[in-house]
Formats: sequence, C-alpha cells, structure tokens
Amino acid sequence: MSSRRSRQQNVSRITDDQIIELVSKLRQLLPEIRSRRSDKVSASKVLQETCNYIRNLHREVDDLSERLSELLATIDVDSPEAAIIRSLIT
Repeated sequence: MSSRRSRQQNVSRITDDQIIELVSKLRQLLPEIRSRRSDKVSASKVLQETCNYIRNLHREVDDLSERLSELLATIDVDSPEAAIIRSLIT
C-alpha cells in the first residue's frame, strides 16, 4: 500500500451532519442572514455571505486603522492619548 493511500485512510472525513452543523453556526453569526425571518437559506448562500462579511470586516479594520493613524498624526506624540491610539493600532 502506498504511503499516500495510507495517509488518505487516516484522514478523518467530515460528515454531512457536521457540515450542516457548521453552516448552521455560520448562519447564526451573519447579521444579514440572522435578521431574515426564513431559515430557508442554502448552504452556498451562507458561505457566500460569510465571505462577503469577512471582506467587509477587513475593510472596516483597514479604514479604522487609517483613521487612527490620521488622528495620531494630529496630536502630540508624547501625550497619553497618542499612547492609547498607538496601542490600538498595533
């Protein structure tokens, strides 16, 4: 038996029930889907919305970091406020 085949047999497979449970957990985390009255959202839609949500969160983090950097540039670098802003950025 090849080592590849033996590795494949040792890899645990995810079951359909586990996939359903994970999609259900994602559904609960997504504001766009959670706010809907219907539970009839396909797994593919949940995954698409998850990707969109993560992309939007990344954009928000980038925007907030930029705004904090701009704010830091406008205040005294040795002030307590500047130290707080630096701690938020790093």
